[in-house]
Amino acid sequence: MQTTYDTIVIGGGQSALACAYYLNKAKLNYLLLDDQASPGASWRQCWESLTLFSPAAFSSLPGWLMPESKGPFPSREEVIIYLTQYENRYNIPVERPVQVEDVCYNEGLFEVKSSGKTYHARSVISATGTFRKPFIPAYTGAETFKGIQLHSSEYKIPEPFAGKRVLIVGGGNSGAQILAEVSKVANTTWVTLDEVTFLPDDVDGRVLFDQASAKYYAMQHGKEVQPSQFHVGNIVMVPPMKEARDRGVLHTVRPFEHFYEEGVIWLNGEKEPVDAVIWCTGFGFALDHLACLQLKNEAGKIAVEGTRVTQQPGLWLVGYGNWTGFASATLIGVGRTARKTVHEVQEFLKRE
Repeated sequence: MQTTYDTIVIGGGQSALACAYYLNKAKLNYLLLDDQASPGASWRQCWESLTLFSPAAFSSLPGWLMPESKGPFPSREEVIIYLTQYENRYNIPVERPVQVEDVCYNEGLFEVKSSGKTYHARSVISATGTFRKPFIPAYTGAETFKGIQLHSSEYKIPEPFAGKRVLIVGGGNSGAQILAEVSKVANTTWVTLDEVTFLPDDVDGRVLFDQASAKYYAMQHGKEVQPSQFHVGNIVMVPPMKEARDRGVLHTVRPFEHFYEEGVIWLNGEKEPVDAVIWCTGFGFALDHLACLQLKNEAGKIAVEGTRVTQQPGLWLVGYGNWTGFASATLIGVGRTARKTVHEVQEFLKRE
Protein backbone atom coordinates (compact mmCIF):
# COMPACT_ATOMS: atom_id res chain seq x y z
CA MET A 1 0.00 0.00 0.00
CA GLN A 2 1.02 3.60 -0.60
CA THR A 3 2.64 5.13 2.50
CA THR A 4 1.04 8.29 3.84
CA TYR A 5 3.72 10.31 5.59
CA ASP A 6 3.13 12.74 8.42
CA THR A 7 5.44 15.15 6.61
CA ILE A 8 7.34 15.29 3.34
CA VAL A 9 10.26 17.71 3.16
CA ILE A 10 11.07 18.87 -0.38
CA GLY A 11 14.81 19.53 -0.60
CA GLY A 12 18.01 18.00 0.69
CA GLY A 13 20.11 20.98 1.70
CA GLN A 14 20.83 22.65 5.01
CA SER A 15 17.25 23.83 5.59
CA ALA A 16 15.80 20.38 4.91
CA LEU A 17 18.38 18.73 7.19
CA ALA A 18 17.66 21.16 10.03
CA CYS A 19 13.96 20.35 9.74
CA ALA A 20 14.78 16.63 9.68
CA TYR A 21 16.73 16.97 12.94
CA TYR A 22 13.61 18.22 14.71
CA LEU A 23 11.28 15.84 12.87
CA ASN A 24 13.43 13.01 14.28
CA LYS A 25 13.04 14.41 17.78
CA ALA A 26 9.27 14.66 17.25
CA LYS A 27 9.24 10.99 16.12
CA LEU A 28 7.17 11.83 13.04
CA ASN A 29 6.98 9.59 9.98
CA TYR A 30 8.65 11.77 7.37
CA LEU A 31 10.71 11.68 4.17
CA LEU A 32 13.09 14.07 2.40
CA LEU A 33 12.94 14.29 -1.39
CA ASP A 34 16.19 15.62 -2.85
CA ASP A 35 16.71 16.40 -6.53
CA GLN A 36 20.48 15.89 -6.25
CA ALA A 37 22.16 12.52 -6.76
CA SER A 38 24.31 12.89 -3.62
CA PRO A 39 24.22 14.78 -0.30
CA GLY A 40 25.49 18.33 -0.26
CA ALA A 41 22.67 20.00 -2.19
CA SER A 42 23.58 23.17 -4.10
CA TRP A 43 27.06 23.21 -2.58
CA ARG A 44 27.99 20.56 -5.14
CA GLN A 45 27.11 22.98 -7.92
CA CYS A 46 29.04 25.97 -6.55
CA TRP A 47 32.42 27.13 -7.77
CA GLU A 48 35.34 25.10 -6.52
CA SER A 49 37.12 27.71 -4.39
CA LEU A 50 34.01 28.93 -2.55
CA THR A 51 34.30 29.20 1.25
CA LEU A 52 32.00 30.19 4.07
CA PHE A 53 32.44 33.61 5.68
CA SER A 54 32.43 32.39 9.28
CA PRO A 55 34.46 29.78 11.19
CA ALA A 56 33.06 26.26 11.41
CA ALA A 57 31.73 26.65 14.96
CA PHE A 58 29.54 29.53 13.78
CA SER A 59 28.32 27.70 10.66
CA SER A 60 26.64 24.66 12.19
CA LEU A 61 23.27 22.98 11.99
CA PRO A 62 21.35 22.02 15.16
CA GLY A 63 22.71 19.20 17.26
CA TRP A 64 26.23 18.87 15.89
CA LEU A 65 28.98 21.46 15.42
CA MET A 66 30.72 21.51 12.08
CA PRO A 67 34.23 20.05 12.56
CA GLU A 68 37.05 22.58 12.57
CA SER A 69 38.20 23.45 9.06
CA LYS A 70 41.75 23.27 7.72
CA GLY A 71 41.71 26.97 6.82
CA PRO A 72 40.17 29.94 8.62
CA PHE A 73 36.83 29.33 6.89
CA PRO A 74 35.26 26.03 5.79
CA SER A 75 35.72 25.23 2.12
CA ARG A 76 33.03 24.08 -0.29
CA GLU A 77 34.30 20.51 0.03
CA GLU A 78 34.29 20.65 3.84
CA VAL A 79 30.68 21.87 3.84
CA ILE A 80 29.67 19.01 1.52
CA ILE A 81 31.39 16.51 3.83
CA TYR A 82 29.67 18.02 6.88
CA LEU A 83 26.20 17.89 5.29
CA THR A 84 26.82 14.30 4.19
CA GLN A 85 27.96 13.23 7.65
CA TYR A 86 25.08 15.12 9.27
CA GLU A 87 22.59 13.21 7.15
CA ASN A 88 24.21 9.90 8.12
CA ARG A 89 24.66 10.83 11.78
CA TYR A 90 20.93 11.34 12.26
CA ASN A 91 19.77 8.56 9.91
CA ILE A 92 17.72 11.02 7.90
CA PRO A 93 15.43 9.23 5.41
CA VAL A 94 16.08 10.60 1.93
CA GLU A 95 15.09 9.53 -1.56
CA ARG A 96 17.24 10.89 -4.39
CA PRO A 97 17.41 11.96 -7.04
CA VAL A 98 13.74 12.94 -7.00
CA GLN A 99 12.69 16.06 -8.89
CA VAL A 100 9.36 17.20 -7.42
CA GLU A 101 7.27 18.59 -10.26
CA ASP A 102 3.96 19.36 -8.53
CA VAL A 103 2.48 19.57 -5.07
CA CYS A 104 -1.30 19.31 -5.11
CA TYR A 105 -3.92 18.95 -2.37
CA ASN A 106 -6.73 16.45 -2.71
CA GLU A 107 -9.25 15.17 -0.16
CA GLY A 108 -7.21 16.15 2.88
CA LEU A 109 -3.83 14.93 1.65
CA PHE A 110 -0.94 16.46 -0.22
CA GLU A 111 0.06 14.72 -3.44
CA VAL A 112 3.76 15.29 -4.09
CA LYS A 113 4.39 14.34 -7.70
CA SER A 114 7.62 13.45 -9.47
CA SER A 115 8.05 12.01 -12.95
CA GLY A 116 8.10 8.46 -11.61
CA LYS A 117 6.04 8.48 -8.43
CA THR A 118 3.42 10.26 -6.38
CA TYR A 119 3.95 10.57 -2.61
CA HIS A 120 1.21 11.31 -0.09
CA ALA A 121 1.55 13.32 3.09
CA ARG A 122 -0.55 15.06 5.71
CA SER A 123 1.80 18.05 5.68
CA VAL A 124 4.62 19.42 3.53
CA ILE A 125 7.71 21.49 4.27
CA SER A 126 9.14 23.09 1.14
CA ALA A 127 12.88 23.73 1.57
CA THR A 128 14.08 24.11 -2.02
CA GLY A 129 15.85 27.43 -1.48
CA THR A 130 16.92 29.68 -4.32
CA PHE A 131 19.78 28.05 -6.26
CA ARG A 132 17.55 26.70 -9.04
CA LYS A 133 16.22 30.23 -9.70
CA PRO A 134 19.23 32.28 -10.85
CA PHE A 135 18.39 35.90 -11.63
CA ILE A 136 19.91 37.81 -14.54
CA PRO A 137 18.69 41.39 -15.11
CA ALA A 138 17.29 42.32 -18.50
CA TYR A 139 19.64 44.41 -20.65
CA THR A 140 18.88 45.75 -24.11
CA GLY A 141 20.86 43.88 -26.73
CA ALA A 142 21.79 40.94 -24.49
CA GLU A 143 20.48 38.49 -27.08
CA THR A 144 22.78 39.95 -29.74
CA PHE A 145 25.96 39.73 -27.66
CA LYS A 146 28.28 37.11 -29.18
CA GLY A 147 30.40 36.56 -26.09
CA ILE A 148 29.91 34.25 -23.12
CA GLN A 149 27.23 34.94 -20.51
CA LEU A 150 26.84 32.80 -17.42
CA HIS A 151 25.40 33.14 -13.95
CA SER A 152 27.52 32.63 -10.84
CA SER A 153 25.60 29.39 -10.27
CA GLU A 154 27.24 28.04 -13.47
CA TYR A 155 30.75 29.32 -12.75
CA LYS A 156 33.28 26.71 -11.58
CA ILE A 157 36.93 27.72 -12.19
CA PRO A 158 38.76 30.73 -13.67
CA GLU A 159 40.87 28.94 -16.29
CA PRO A 160 38.32 29.12 -19.16
CA PHE A 161 38.55 32.92 -18.94
CA ALA A 162 42.33 33.12 -19.21
CA GLY A 163 43.41 36.07 -21.39
CA LYS A 164 39.83 37.27 -21.92
CA ARG A 165 38.11 40.57 -21.18
CA VAL A 166 35.54 39.78 -18.48
CA LEU A 167 32.84 41.79 -16.73
CA ILE A 168 31.90 40.62 -13.23
CA VAL A 169 28.44 42.04 -12.49
CA GLY A 170 27.16 42.17 -8.91
CA GLY A 171 28.20 43.81 -5.64
CA GLY A 172 27.80 40.94 -3.17
CA ASN A 173 30.30 38.48 -1.76
CA SER A 174 29.84 36.13 -4.72
CA GLY A 175 30.84 38.82 -7.18
CA ALA A 176 33.77 39.84 -5.02
CA GLN A 177 35.14 36.31 -4.62
CA ILE A 178 34.73 35.43 -8.29
CA LEU A 179 36.40 38.72 -9.28
CA ALA A 180 39.28 37.92 -6.93
CA GLU A 181 40.18 34.71 -8.74
CA VAL A 182 39.20 35.52 -12.33
CA SER A 183 41.29 38.70 -12.17
CA LYS A 184 44.39 36.52 -11.78
CA VAL A 185 43.99 35.16 -15.30
CA ALA A 186 41.84 37.73 -17.14
CA ASN A 187 41.35 41.46 -17.71
CA THR A 188 38.40 42.10 -15.39
CA THR A 189 35.98 44.95 -14.70
CA TRP A 190 33.76 44.80 -11.61
CA VAL A 191 30.31 46.31 -12.28
CA THR A 192 28.08 47.21 -9.30
CA LEU A 193 25.03 49.41 -8.80
CA ASP A 194 26.81 51.36 -6.05
CA GLU A 195 30.23 51.50 -4.49
CA VAL A 196 30.81 48.45 -2.32
CA THR A 197 32.06 48.59 1.26
CA PHE A 198 34.36 46.12 2.93
CA LEU A 199 34.36 44.68 6.42
CA PRO A 200 37.50 45.35 8.46
CA ASP A 201 40.13 42.65 8.05
CA ASP A 202 39.74 41.34 11.60
CA VAL A 203 36.01 40.55 11.42
CA ASP A 204 34.07 37.96 9.46
CA GLY A 205 30.55 36.77 8.72
CA ARG A 206 29.74 36.54 12.42
CA VAL A 207 29.62 40.33 12.48
CA LEU A 208 27.16 40.43 9.59
CA PHE A 209 24.97 37.93 11.44
CA ASP A 210 25.20 39.87 14.71
CA GLN A 211 24.40 43.14 12.95
CA ALA A 212 21.46 41.59 11.16
CA SER A 213 20.25 40.08 14.45
CA ALA A 214 20.40 43.45 16.19
CA LYS A 215 18.46 45.09 13.36
CA TYR A 216 15.88 42.28 13.33
CA TYR A 217 15.20 42.46 17.06
CA ALA A 218 15.05 46.25 17.00
CA MET A 219 12.38 46.07 14.31
CA GLN A 220 10.53 43.30 16.20
CA HIS A 221 10.28 45.57 19.23
CA GLY A 222 9.21 48.61 17.25
CA LYS A 223 12.44 50.51 17.80
CA GLU A 224 13.62 53.04 15.25
CA VAL A 225 16.36 51.62 13.04
CA GLN A 226 19.20 53.89 11.99
CA PRO A 227 20.85 52.34 8.91
CA SER A 228 24.31 53.56 9.92
CA GLN A 229 23.96 51.83 13.28
CA PHE A 230 23.67 48.42 11.61
CA HIS A 231 26.06 48.78 8.70
CA VAL A 232 29.78 48.12 8.96
CA GLY A 233 30.39 46.78 5.44
CA ASN A 234 29.18 44.30 2.87
CA ILE A 235 32.16 42.33 1.63
CA VAL A 236 33.89 39.87 3.96
CA MET A 237 37.65 40.04 3.60
CA VAL A 238 38.39 36.34 3.33
CA PRO A 239 42.03 35.59 2.34
CA PRO A 240 41.45 35.69 -1.46
CA MET A 241 39.91 39.14 -1.08
CA LYS A 242 42.92 40.45 0.82
CA GLU A 243 45.20 39.09 -1.90
CA ALA A 244 43.04 40.76 -4.59
CA ARG A 245 43.25 44.05 -2.71
CA ASP A 246 47.04 43.76 -2.64
CA ARG A 247 46.94 43.40 -6.45
CA GLY A 248 44.81 46.54 -6.70
CA VAL A 249 41.79 44.99 -8.45
CA LEU A 250 39.01 45.77 -5.95
CA HIS A 251 37.61 48.72 -7.89
CA THR A 252 34.04 49.02 -9.14
CA VAL A 253 32.31 50.92 -11.94
CA ARG A 254 28.63 51.71 -12.42
CA PRO A 255 26.47 49.63 -14.79
CA PHE A 256 26.70 49.86 -18.57
CA GLU A 257 23.80 51.04 -20.73
CA HIS A 258 23.30 48.07 -23.06
CA PHE A 259 25.00 45.36 -25.08
CA TYR A 260 26.14 45.32 -28.66
CA GLU A 261 27.42 42.30 -30.59
CA GLU A 262 31.05 42.60 -29.46
CA GLY A 263 30.62 43.99 -25.97
CA VAL A 264 28.90 46.72 -23.95
CA ILE A 265 28.14 50.43 -24.30
CA TRP A 266 28.69 52.54 -21.18
CA LEU A 267 26.53 55.47 -20.06
CA ASN A 268 28.89 57.94 -21.71
CA GLY A 269 28.37 56.21 -25.06
CA GLU A 270 31.78 54.54 -25.10
CA LYS A 271 31.88 51.07 -26.65
CA GLU A 272 34.04 48.43 -24.99
CA PRO A 273 34.71 44.97 -26.46
CA VAL A 274 34.02 42.18 -23.95
CA ASP A 275 34.55 38.43 -24.22
CA ALA A 276 32.47 37.28 -21.24
CA VAL A 277 30.02 38.45 -18.59
CA ILE A 278 29.63 36.61 -15.27
CA TRP A 279 26.35 37.58 -13.62
CA CYS A 280 26.65 37.54 -9.81
CA THR A 281 23.18 39.01 -9.47
CA GLY A 282 21.47 36.69 -7.03
CA PHE A 283 18.52 34.36 -7.14
CA GLY A 284 14.75 34.18 -6.97
CA PHE A 285 12.76 31.61 -5.01
CA ALA A 286 12.45 28.02 -6.26
CA LEU A 287 8.71 27.59 -5.75
CA ASP A 288 7.48 26.45 -9.18
CA HIS A 289 6.55 23.04 -7.76
CA LEU A 290 3.76 24.71 -5.72
CA ALA A 291 1.92 26.08 -8.78
CA CYS A 292 -0.83 23.43 -8.52
CA LEU A 293 -1.93 24.92 -5.19
CA GLN A 294 -2.67 28.26 -6.90
CA LEU A 295 -1.18 30.33 -4.11
CA LYS A 296 -1.15 34.06 -4.67
CA ASN A 297 2.31 35.57 -4.54
CA GLU A 298 3.89 38.98 -4.81
CA ALA A 299 7.40 39.39 -6.21
CA GLY A 300 7.82 35.63 -5.98
CA LYS A 301 6.86 35.54 -2.30
CA ILE A 302 3.91 33.58 -0.92
CA ALA A 303 2.08 34.97 2.12
CA VAL A 304 3.33 33.36 5.34
CA GLU A 305 3.07 33.79 9.08
CA GLY A 306 6.54 32.83 10.17
CA THR A 307 7.03 29.85 7.89
CA ARG A 308 3.39 28.72 7.71
CA VAL A 309 1.65 29.39 4.40
CA THR A 310 -1.53 31.27 5.25
CA GLN A 311 -3.46 30.19 2.14
CA GLN A 312 -2.82 26.44 2.48
CA PRO A 313 -3.14 24.62 5.82
CA GLY A 314 -0.43 22.01 6.28
CA LEU A 315 2.24 23.75 4.17
CA TRP A 316 5.41 25.45 5.44
CA LEU A 317 8.31 27.21 3.68
CA VAL A 318 11.77 27.06 5.25
CA GLY A 319 15.07 28.58 4.17
CA TYR A 320 14.03 31.20 1.62
CA GLY A 321 15.45 34.23 3.40
CA ASN A 322 14.17 36.56 6.11
CA TRP A 323 10.58 36.45 4.84
CA THR A 324 10.38 32.82 5.98
CA GLY A 325 12.31 33.28 9.20
CA PHE A 326 15.18 35.50 10.25
CA ALA A 327 18.49 34.34 8.69
CA SER A 328 16.78 31.12 7.61
CA ALA A 329 18.90 30.88 4.46
CA THR A 330 22.08 30.45 6.54
CA LEU A 331 23.55 27.40 8.20
CA ILE A 332 23.61 29.01 11.62
CA GLY A 333 20.24 30.72 11.31
CA VAL A 334 17.99 27.97 9.96
CA GLY A 335 17.95 25.89 13.15
CA ARG A 336 15.69 28.29 15.04
CA THR A 337 13.28 28.45 12.10
CA ALA A 338 13.27 24.66 11.69
CA ARG A 339 12.53 24.06 15.38
CA LYS A 340 9.54 26.41 15.35
CA THR A 341 8.27 24.97 12.07
CA VAL A 342 8.33 21.37 13.30
CA HIS A 343 6.54 22.40 16.49
CA GLU A 344 3.79 23.94 14.35
CA VAL A 345 3.66 20.80 12.19
CA GLN A 346 3.17 18.69 15.32
CA GLU A 347 0.32 20.90 16.51
CA PHE A 348 -1.28 20.79 13.06
CA LEU A 349 -1.12 17.00 12.90
CA LYS A 350 -2.72 16.70 16.35
CA ARG A 351 -5.72 18.66 15.09
CA GLU A 352 -6.08 16.59 11.92
